[in-house]
Amino acid sequence: MFDLKTLYMNLRIKHKMFVLISVIMIVLAVLGFTVQQYAFDIYDREIYKQSSKALTLSTTNIENELKKMEKLTYMIATDPTIQSQMRSIKSELSEYDDYVVRQTVLERMVNIGALDKYVMSAQLYDVQNNGYTVGYNPITLSHTRLFDIMKLTAANKGGNTWIPPDNTGSSLIAAREVRSFAQLQLDYIGTLLIRIDMNKLFSDFAKGMNSNDAKLIIMQGKEELYAEIPDFTVDQLAQFTGDEGYKILNSNGKKYFVTYMASENTDWTYFTLIPFDDIFERIVRVKNTILLIAAILFIAIIIIAVGFANSITDPIERLNAKMKRVQLGHFDYVDEPHSGALAMDEAGQMHRNFRIMVERINELIQENYVKQLTIRDTEFKALQAQINPHFLYNTLESINWMAKLSKQTNISQMVEALGSLLRTSINLKEPIIPLGKELDIINHYVTIQKYRFEERLDFQTDVPDKLQACGIPKLSLQPLVENAVNYGLEQMIDTCRIKIHAYDEDGHLFVTVEDNGPGMEPQFVSQLLNGQVKTKGSGLGLKNIEERIKLLYGEAYGLTVESEPNGGTKVTLMLPYEMRDNHV
Repeated sequence: MFDLKTLYMNLRIKHKMFVLISVIMIVLAVLGFTVQQYAFDIYDREIYKQSSKALTLSTTNIENELKKMEKLTYMIATDPTIQSQMRSIKSELSEYDDYVVRQTVLERMVNIGALDKYVMSAQLYDVQNNGYTVGYNPITLSHTRLFDIMKLTAANKGGNTWIPPDNTGSSLIAAREVRSFAQLQLDYIGTLLIRIDMNKLFSDFAKGMNSNDAKLIIMQGKEELYAEIPDFTVDQLAQFTGDEGYKILNSNGKKYFVTYMASENTDWTYFTLIPFDDIFERIVRVKNTILLIAAILFIAIIIIAVGFANSITDPIERLNAKMKRVQLGHFDYVDEPHSGALAMDEAGQMHRNFRIMVERINELIQENYVKQLTIRDTEFKALQAQINPHFLYNTLESINWMAKLSKQTNISQMVEALGSLLRTSINLKEPIIPLGKELDIINHYVTIQKYRFEERLDFQTDVPDKLQACGIPKLSLQPLVENAVNYGLEQMIDTCRIKIHAYDEDGHLFVTVEDNGPGMEPQFVSQLLNGQVKTKGSGLGLKNIEERIKLLYGEAYGLTVESEPNGGTKVTLMLPYEMRDNHV
């Protein structure tokens, strides 16, 4: 997993975009295919259910027709006229009487309904096995076939018997013995057979199935009673259980949609078989079409995605080539040939900004060359100017000795303090110095001010020894003490107390400069912080100090001012707690 992530991270941007879009498309395709299959499965089940209902309705109608056929055999066998004529045949009849009996029986069979459209033929055999036949498709049964039918009907003793078709025809036969009802003798007087046209019957009632290939199979238990598919393995139908349902079976390489329904009055089970493709061919075609369209869309989107990725990464790659050229030291900007106008998108802006940057670098290089010449001249002049501070120190030292010789102690101490203050301020090159060094600068300044204000200036410090080495921006406290003198002491008649207090808390250094002067209005404090008031003395205002602190340490640090009229002023610096070398 880590290797794959590393490989992906090292790919070029356009390859990353191609991989990302491909993964998204594959995920969407899988999700869409899953949803489609789920929807089609639901649709298929609904189709199965509706087809099952149609087939069940058809088999119900077929069974009703077969019940009518069974009732027809009963009506013919129990008709009084036919009973009378069949009994008369037992005795010897003249040729004319025999003709009259035959015509009477045939006419009566027709009147009862022997010419029903699903009846291929109605055949009545008397005790002498003479046949009386009506119908549009009569046949002559062999003696063997007739004997087998009589044997089966005899077992039912006058009840209806269903005879499955044999190799001589595909008709289902409803047969029963004709017994005499006279004086309830129940003597055998004939055998009745009605041949049913199952092909026509099933064809008429299967019209609602939308299939011309629907076939009917009737099973009695596990035995075949009627089958329109001779090569179908009926043993597979034995696995169907329950009164009705549907399944999909494979037989001889063909798939069938099978619906079955158990008869309510017999031990029969009706099976209707429709080739699966005959029902679902259109659905399969729709599925394949959708898959084909999805594949075409996937390829088209990938091609568009590659073009889209190239349109984004090509400008970046061209910019990268320009950067490599600059990296080799060629700062002259060269546009690509035939690049045309740059777009206004982010890539175009990067090209324009890079061009401006390179041009600016060229300008800076030229300026830097000129400045180097100027700097050399300036350094020479600076070496000459170094004599000025030394001349100032020497002059102050001469004044100091003259004051000592004249026994002017105050003047001597003021000159020494001023010399130390100037030397410390000029010689400290670092922007951050130890707090102890900053206090030394302040002490020199306070020494001078005490000779000016005498007992009116009360200066105090409360700085623990451990904090003497903490770093503090150079000249950040001295201007605050100077402000306390200018805005506090000079405005008072009484003694002005100026106190410096330092402490650490939560990894921060806090240094406060507090006086008991007349204080300031909030509006004046705001103007001081914004640099809107021209300060007295050194000119380093509060805004300058705060900006230097934020530049050195960040926006989290700075100073706060607490002041109110006649309530004094307190300025607090918040700095990071950092130790510095005292020998800086």
